[in-house]
Amino acid sequence: MSDPIQDKGALGDALAMAMHTAEAYLQRVDAARAGPAGIDEAAAAFASELKLPEHGSGTLSALQELVDRGLPGATASAGPRFFHFVTGGATPAALAADWLASAIDQNSFSWVSSPLGSRVERVAVAWLKDLFRLPASWGGVLTTGATMANFTGLAAGRRWWGLELGRDIDREGWSSLPPMPVLSSGYIHSSAVKALAMLGIGRESVRRFAADPSGRLDLEAFERALQSLNGRPAVVIATAGEVNAGDFDPVAAMAEIAHRHHAWLHVDGAFGLFARASSTALELAAGVDNADSVIADGHKWLNVPYDCGFAFVRDPELMHGTFALTGAPYLPVGTDERPSFGDRGPEASRRARALAVWATLRAYGSDGYREMIDRHIGLAQRVGRQVEAADDLELMAPVRINVVCFRWAPKGRTDEAADELNRRLGQAVLRDGRVYFGTTVYRGRVAFRPAIANWRTTEADADMIVDVTRELIDGQDWD
Repeated sequence: MSDPIQDKGALGDALAMAMHTAEAYLQRVDAARAGPAGIDEAAAAFASELKLPEHGSGTLSALQELVDRGLPGATASAGPRFFHFVTGGATPAALAADWLASAIDQNSFSWVSSPLGSRVERVAVAWLKDLFRLPASWGGVLTTGATMANFTGLAAGRRWWGLELGRDIDREGWSSLPPMPVLSSGYIHSSAVKALAMLGIGRESVRRFAADPSGRLDLEAFERALQSLNGRPAVVIATAGEVNAGDFDPVAAMAEIAHRHHAWLHVDGAFGLFARASSTALELAAGVDNADSVIADGHKWLNVPYDCGFAFVRDPELMHGTFALTGAPYLPVGTDERPSFGDRGPEASRRARALAVWATLRAYGSDGYREMIDRHIGLAQRVGRQVEAADDLELMAPVRINVVCFRWAPKGRTDEAADELNRRLGQAVLRDGRVYFGTTVYRGRVAFRPAIANWRTTEADADMIVDVTRELIDGQDWD
């Protein structure tokens, strides 16, 4: 097989094969092991194929090979017991719309290239602001995920900082400017730090003010540090939903202090921003609407397919000032009514991910998302109670939202020995595969951090977290 046009007639059969394969997979995913046996070995079969074949095998043959060899190497991350990395699934509406987005293959960088993509993203961003109780006047854009959303929000903050010092950094660069002060708690996530590196601000620019080993903000030290700048502009990063235990920085207090001392407040709410869509956790994210930029992930609690994130900025012009596509007269200029979202975020070539966002919000509405998020928070609290009821399991932090941070605490073991046992237990959980969650280090000790974010997850699924952990502990010789 050579030129794809010779295989045009196979398209219908290829799409049918993909549909039937996906349908069969999703019909069994509720009962499937989250980490099927042999996935490493199956995926490794592709590792040696680094030389491109000269002659192609054709559409149907290549797709069949991917199905036969590839699916055994996939985790069941779409399923209800994949509790690693705060991973959501894909709602029926989102998945179907995402398939459609692939089929029509729009480049949603401008209203000219895709009137549909542009108009749907405009609505989707407005609906997301409603969901998160953010002001309608804010600017917004869909990104690939939290890292690029953080990049977008912090780029707007960097532009603001430069303008406060009389410099348009996006036109003139950094030359002769002092380092940009960046302050946070110990909760700051690696994706925000990575965004600072990509922006040229630097990973080591962040001053962290932690009151304890968990990273909780030392509010007084934070305010003293801002006060010591004597009114010079700075950027503050707050975290809504810390990854190890789901805790929140005091965003409302940070906003008041930051603005009193001439600082930009950016809120990384990759999953914690969804607290603002909840009836039980809303107060955790109080004050987010007083920030200057806010982000979240769509492929977490919104349950749209990878990849999807959102960035929201109080002053939309700051987004355009950084990301405008300039110097090419063939590119159209966007307006509020006919937006070009390639001028508002880092990507110029942009998949029409707004279709999945729009479809899932249209299908389930704010009430449906409130019910799902409240249900997940309730399931996490249920697991937390099960941990507390077990003699040799330790709940490392209160269950604030959807993350349960716990560890095995065998009696008579030193902390170092218990850490090693928890590492081994974590490997056993992944090998077993019935549930899927990994280890972390929290307050200096090895622990687990399963997170419930998939629309499919039920009480029976959540109960398996402690049940499987207990079974693996009791069923092995750990000496």
